[in-house]
Amino acid sequence: MDDIAILIVDDVGTVRSFLNQTLMHLGIDDVDEAANAAQCMSACAQKNYQIVFLDIELPDGDGKAMIAEINAVLPDAKVVMVSAHSTIDNVKDAIDKGAKGFVVKPFSPKKIAAMLKKFYPSIEFA
Repeated sequence: MDDIAILIVDDVGTVRSFLNQTLMHLGIDDVDEAANAAQCMSACAQKNYQIVFLDIELPDGDGKAMIAEINAVLPDAKVVMVSAHSTIDNVKDAIDKGAKGFVVKPFSPKKIAAMLKKFYPSIEFA
């Protein structure tokens, strides 16, 4: 998938690594990682990402508050919140703030594939 660039933002390295490997297995090669809000915003300013997987809790920022910042820099990007805290209020709040999806940790490769399929229904993911 040469036309899909994805940014993974999570302060936990193993989560970033697992999601990165999952995306590679699904055929997406253009994947970058950020460990905090500052790295995320810097990356978004430098590259046109189609999808940003964003942790809800970062050491230097609130993921839900960052949705507007990301959308200001990348208006066409689809921000997908990633969190272990999947309360109805959390999900609703993230969607209200502009998130296009919500993935609950721990997530499966199948769940990630389903999210990608939602955004790109005509593409077959491995």
